[in-house]
Amino acid sequence: MKEKKGIGIDVNIPSKKCNDACCPFHSNMRLHGKVFSGVVRKVNVHKTATIEWPRTHFIPKYERYEKRRTTVKAHKPDCIEVNAGDSVIIAESKPISKTKNFVIIEVSKNEST
Repeated sequence: MKEKKGIGIDVNIPSKKCNDACCPFHSNMRLHGKVFSGVVRKVNVHKTATIEWPRTHFIPKYERYEKRRTTVKAHKPDCIEVNAGDSVIIAESKPISKTKNFVIIEVSKNEST
């Protein structure tokens, strides 16, 4: 029986077990690159969640900043439960599909409560 493993990032390991091939905790999936935190905007049917976070962009002509937002699709392992409105931490991984390059590694808090 395979034990839970650390992923090299200081996050809580989920207590639920899964057999997902793209889960960094219960499979051989490696994480590398950037780590972001954002808010779940949409949870799709097939293990995908849309994550969004705000950023500012400088406009040199007007010497001011404008608000923009970044939206990415992330893989949702079976051992992590997320809903729309939850704040999550995602990490970059190998390409999982055409548009998914990130995996949800922790649910920080629920922003709707």
